[in-house]
Amino acid sequence: MVFVRSPDGKTVALDVNPRTTTLSALKRHFGSQTLIPSAHLRFLLRRLPQVSPPEAEDCDSVLLSQLGVTQYSTLTIHVPLFGGVGQPPAPPKPRLEFLNSKPPANYVAGLGRGATGFTTRSDIGPARAAPDLPDRSATAIGAAAPGVGRGAGKPDEDEDEEAEDKGYDENQKFDEFEGNDVGLFASTEYDEDDKEADAVWEAIDKRMDSRRKDRREARLKEEIEKYRASNPKITEQFADLKRKLHTMSANDWESIPDIGDYSLRNKKKRFESFVPVPDTLLEKARQEQEHVTALDPKSRAAGGAETPWSQTPVTDLTAVGEGRGTVLSIKLDRLSDSVSGLTVVDPKGYLTDLKSMKITSDAEISDIKKARLLLKSVTQTNPKHPPGWIAASRLEEVAGKIQVARQLIQKGCEECPMNEDVWLEACRLASPDEAKAVIARGVKSIPNSVKLWLQASKLEHDDVNRRRVLMKGLDNIPDSVRLWKAVVELSNEGEARVLLHRAVECCPLHVELWLALARLETYANARKVLNRAREKLTKEPAIWITAAKLEEANGNTTMVGKLIERGIRALQREGLAIDREAWMKEAEAAERAGSVTTCQAIVSNTIGIGVEEEDRKRTWVADAEECIKRGSIETARAIYAHALSVFLTKKSIWLKAAQLEKSHGTRESLDAFLRKAVTYTPQTEVLWLMGAKEKWLAGDVPAARAILDEAYKAIPNSEEILLAAFKLEFENHEPQRARILLGKARESGGTERVWMKSAIVERELGDTEKERIMLDEGLKRFPSFFKLWLMLGQLEERLGQLEKAKEVYELGLKHCPNRVPLWLSLACLEERMNGLGRARAVLTMARKKNPQNPELWLAAVRAESSHGNKKEADNLMAKALQECPNSGILWAASIEMVPRPQRKSRSSDALKKTDHDPHVVAAVAKFFMQDRKVDKARNWLGRAVTVAPDIGDFWSLFYKLELQHGSEETQKDVIKKCIDADPKHGEKWQSISKAVENAHMSTEAILKKVVVALGKEENAASENNKN
Repeated sequence: MVFVRSPDGKTVALDVNPRTTTLSALKRHFGSQTLIPSAHLRFLLRRLPQVSPPEAEDCDSVLLSQLGVTQYSTLTIHVPLFGGVGQPPAPPKPRLEFLNSKPPANYVAGLGRGATGFTTRSDIGPARAAPDLPDRSATAIGAAAPGVGRGAGKPDEDEDEEAEDKGYDENQKFDEFEGNDVGLFASTEYDEDDKEADAVWEAIDKRMDSRRKDRREARLKEEIEKYRASNPKITEQFADLKRKLHTMSANDWESIPDIGDYSLRNKKKRFESFVPVPDTLLEKARQEQEHVTALDPKSRAAGGAETPWSQTPVTDLTAVGEGRGTVLSIKLDRLSDSVSGLTVVDPKGYLTDLKSMKITSDAEISDIKKARLLLKSVTQTNPKHPPGWIAASRLEEVAGKIQVARQLIQKGCEECPMNEDVWLEACRLASPDEAKAVIARGVKSIPNSVKLWLQASKLEHDDVNRRRVLMKGLDNIPDSVRLWKAVVELSNEGEARVLLHRAVECCPLHVELWLALARLETYANARKVLNRAREKLTKEPAIWITAAKLEEANGNTTMVGKLIERGIRALQREGLAIDREAWMKEAEAAERAGSVTTCQAIVSNTIGIGVEEEDRKRTWVADAEECIKRGSIETARAIYAHALSVFLTKKSIWLKAAQLEKSHGTRESLDAFLRKAVTYTPQTEVLWLMGAKEKWLAGDVPAARAILDEAYKAIPNSEEILLAAFKLEFENHEPQRARILLGKARESGGTERVWMKSAIVERELGDTEKERIMLDEGLKRFPSFFKLWLMLGQLEERLGQLEKAKEVYELGLKHCPNRVPLWLSLACLEERMNGLGRARAVLTMARKKNPQNPELWLAAVRAESSHGNKKEADNLMAKALQECPNSGILWAASIEMVPRPQRKSRSSDALKKTDHDPHVVAAVAKFFMQDRKVDKARNWLGRAVTVAPDIGDFWSLFYKLELQHGSEETQKDVIKKCIDADPKHGEKWQSISKAVENAHMSTEAILKKVVVALGKEENAASENNKN
């Protein structure tokens, strides 16, 4: 492929091979495409063919490759002009010789004319002008000239010698990256192998770049995020505050003070120049202030009838200047406030300013004077503008000139007799005796003003006169709803009924009047009234809802649902869109009014409107939860009832509805609901167990047994039901029944819980052999259940076989190495048997097996403290807090370990680190108890039991506080709340509640025992501190 550039500037691609194509063939090929005779074609070539002189005339037979033409080279065509009409080309300008020579040392161009030397980017290369290059159009552009870059072939010897003489090659192409030195391979030939190698290396570079791209972009992104985090923008710093701006009210916005002008131009000090006062001015001032007691001689000569001009006081120039400034400002204000003779002062806005104005300084007095002039301009230029008169009168009222204000508003009434606001303002400013006369003139001028008639009724002192005034107003304005409401409120029931009959005739499109009349009528008449209202107001849903409430109030509950259904259909026929949310609000309003049936009817007829079929369950459950939050229990109950009528077998809806009945219903309603629930979902264990528990809590044990019996028949081999039946019998002191139930559970392939419960029953009965058998059998089946190992070890400890207990614990740890209770039990046993050293080793091993476990660290700290190693305990606590910085139990123990003066700061650190963990909160409460700060201790313990009601130790501390400093009522309240919470956890609580002798003890009894244990522990600690 060779490219040929024609004289017209176009480039033609010729598919020829330079190694096999001659110059004549190239001319013919080009002439066939461009229609130029081949004889006229001349190719501009740099290299002459390597042929002898006799053969030089036949150059057309030379191959293109011999002429230096390679693949993708570009040749330039020259077509000579024949006939001699053209001018010969101008000879090239001779190149000055000194431009190619080396400049002398320290030479600076232009220094003679005052220029200074400087370095530019081009000075990096040769610092002298390049010689004139030959015409580049005469070279093969695509195939670079010899010596130019890669792939150009070897240069001629003559050219090499010339380049050596000049020091550089004048035909060498400048490379942007390497400058004039284009590399070691500038003279080599660029062949196909080089091209293929370049392509391979380029592919490798792309591959390597793509491999590192993700890592590089991730690193760059991380650096950008790190930089933005360390250098946030101001907008980002205040982003959270900007988001809170929507919570600000209008008053908050208005209370923001205006910032002053703190620019630098106002901070510059203004230099004041002081000029000495001339003596003549001082003398003149003295003469003006001087009191003359004798007549001037000239005056005496005139008989004292003339006053010489020198005796007349000269006017104060300063006062004159101030007066001129005041007059000028008034004129300018008038000009600025006047457009084509009409005022543009906003009197309504000025009224608002006057309400908060207080005269406290001379500046404010001058403001009032200025405002008085402005408002005078308003009232004079536009006397028919009522707000101007009102603003002017209020200004005088603020200034304390009430009489002037009355006169101004009186003029306003004369100028604007048809504006009710002016008359109302005049009535307000008038004295009590004159107010009635003013308002009478007002209603005479504007008999159709509702505001004036209502104001006139307020001026009366008894209901009879007020009613009379309102009736007179209704004679003038019979369609005013406000007047009808006001007069009905002042009437008794009989008169109100008559008035409302007249009111609905005058205002038939106002639904409140119809509903008020229906409430005052009897049942039969009320139905007629509502029917008439429905004919007048066909698109009003409140009429249908009121009709349903009326039927419910009179015991006709069967009509309630029909009325709501008919009403919705009628409204839809009238083209009214049924808004589901609005109807749900009406249902809640009906519930608050006591119309439960109406509420249920509204819910059942509107709850499904506008809800997609697949979204019904989720939407209805969400609606019920929102109603419960707002206290609308009956509405939520109705929503659940409708949902269950659609989704009869959905266990989740039954459970939520049952929880609602348990929280807000009665035992009877809950029992009936659970009976209905298990009828539709007999395979739901939770519903059966809820029913049985409610019967048990009510004291009806046989009924609970019957429910569990039915449940076991419905769900045979259910372990949950069997364990619930076992608990029922066990708690009611029926061990034999409990044994039978557990035996049945074991036969049906019970889980590890069944074997544990079986061992507990035998332990309660005191049969150690059977207990051991149950535990051994259970461990054979479930060797990874740590509680069985723990119970077996405790059994050996109770029997005094400590070595066997140790073996049991060690064997259990082989199967359950991550169970902390086993490690703690083994450490306690080692401490009893072999002392602190062995226990310390066990706890160290436990911490290695279970890192970052606060319970193991706390056990190690307590072990050191119990043996008096306070320093070692403090070191362990420091390490524990480093490994478990957010552990509440460790921080709580740390607060108790530090000296008393440091507990406050330690408590503050603990609360910050643990985000108010309940253990830390309880520790702070104990600190307040020791300082006798009872109220603070009570508040903090209240927080602890609220956050963690399942921890019995907190309830014990709370009850202990009330025993020491509370009343009997507060003690009973704590006991009641503890029983409702039914705590199961806590270090002290579990040690007492799980003791064999306390197996069937009530929550209240356990609470009192824990309080006694806490008292003993506190006394022992105080004795140790004394020693």
